[in-house]
Amino acid sequence: ALGLVGARPVEQKKGADKGIDGRIIFQGDKPGTFENVILSVKAGKTGSAHIRDLKGVLDREKAAIGVLISMQEPTSAMKTEAVTAGFYESASWNKKYPKIQLLTVQELLNGKKIDMPPIKQVSVTFKSAPKAKGKKGEQSELLYE
Repeated sequence: ALGLVGARPVEQKKGADKGIDGRIIFQGDKPGTFENVILSVKAGKTGSAHIRDLKGVLDREKAAIGVLISMQEPTSAMKTEAVTAGFYESASWNKKYPKIQLLTVQELLNGKKIDMPPIKQVSVTFKSAPKAKGKKGEQSELLYE
């Protein structure tokens, strides 16, 4: 499920994930700042208690957006609970994103995406390797021991 949304799995001991199965990091509104999308994956029966738990994790982690990915369709009570979390507002993109989002594995397989600011590619310039010394067009010798 995490692979379908491009999230990094959280590497912690089994049972010690503290409600976090994966993360997606995107650039915040201010230069040099980053925001988190917290992902929680549930395979079994889900309910509005899972949404309340995810809201608590978002507060604790100071994350921008939380996503619950499940095998089954969310109930109307879950949808109502998710809406009460409000929105993450991005000044850079002049858009509001639902703070809690509910997605099913089937929706992800059908191409649905997390509603979040685009992940900006970091442009990093690497130092060039020094040029090889020798005459142009001449092959260097290999040394063997």
